[in-house]
Amino acid sequence: MSTTEREMAMTTARTNLENRYDFVLLFDVEDGNPNGDPDAGNQPRIDPETAHGIVSDVCLKRKVRNYVALARPEAGYEIYVKEKAILNQQHERAYRELGLTPAAKEGDVPGEEKKKGAKQKRDSQGNVDRARQWMCGNFYDVRAFGAVMSTGVNCGQVRGPVQITFARSIDPVLTLEHSITRMAVTTEKEAEDQSGDNRTMGRKNTIPYGIYRAHGFVSASLAAQTGFSEEDLELLWGAFSEMFEHDRSAARGLMSTRGLYIFKHDSSLGNAAAHKLFDRISIKRKDGMKPPRSFSDYEVAVDREDMPAGVTLIER
Repeated sequence: MSTTEREMAMTTARTNLENRYDFVLLFDVEDGNPNGDPDAGNQPRIDPETAHGIVSDVCLKRKVRNYVALARPEAGYEIYVKEKAILNQQHERAYRELGLTPAAKEGDVPGEEKKKGAKQKRDSQGNVDRARQWMCGNFYDVRAFGAVMSTGVNCGQVRGPVQITFARSIDPVLTLEHSITRMAVTTEKEAEDQSGDNRTMGRKNTIPYGIYRAHGFVSASLAAQTGFSEEDLELLWGAFSEMFEHDRSAARGLMSTRGLYIFKHDSSLGNAAAHKLFDRISIKRKDGMKPPRSFSDYEVAVDREDMPAGVTLIER
C-alpha cells in the first residue's frame, strides 16, 4: 500500500462527527504571565478600559497543538503550525506525496500555453482539492482549526470546525513588574565594565492571580469537510484538560484548567443558541472585598435545570 493509500485509509477509518458542540473553558494562573503582549514589553494582555486580563485564541490553540504533538506522535496527527516550521515546504510535500505537479505561476506560463487556460484551471483546481484533502488527513491542526494554505504551492484554504474566543478574566487583574538579578554576565566586556561584579538586571511581568473564561464551538458541518472526527474531538477535550500540565515555564507561574463544560447537541445544526447555554455557567468571587489569590476565592455555579431539549451537559 502506497503512502497516499495508507493515509487515505486511515482518514476514512475515523468516525464522522454528527453533533454540534459548544463549550466553556475555565483556567487560572498564579504569579505568572498567561499571555504576554510583544507590543507592550511582554506584559500580560489586558483590556485597557476594564483592566480585565486577556488570553488570545492563538495562545490557546498553540497549547492544544503542543499537547497533540506530545500525545499523538504518529501519522495523521502531525502539526502544521509548529515551532520553526516552513509552511510552504509542507505544501510541496503534499504535491510530492500525491505525485502531482504544482500549477505554474502566471508569469511562468509561455504565451502559447495560456490558450489552454480553461482546462489548465480545471486541472489545477483538482490538484488543489486533492492537496487540501491530503493536508487535512495528515495535520491535526489543519482539520481542527483550519488554515490558509494558498501561499507558494497552493493547497487551498480550510475553515476549521473548532473555533475558540479570546479568554477574558472574570475580574480585573493587577499587572506587576519585578526586578530580577542574574549573578552572571554574557560577555567579557560586561565583566570588565562591572569590575568583576558580574550581575545582570532584568524584568519579569506577572499577575498575582486571575481566572479566565473562554468559549468555543465545534461545527459538525465543517468537520465533515475537513475530516475532523469523533476521535479527534476526544483528543481535543483531553488537550483542554491537560495542556497546561505539559506547558510549564518560569514565566507562566502555575496555570491550571479549572473546568471544561461541554454542551452536546443531538443534531448537527444544534438545538439551542450558544449564548443561552453559556449563560448557564457562572462564576463569581465569594468575597467581593478581598483581592482574589486562588481558585478557592471563587464559586462556580452550573444551571442544570430545564436544559433545552436535545442538549446534554458534559463536565470534564
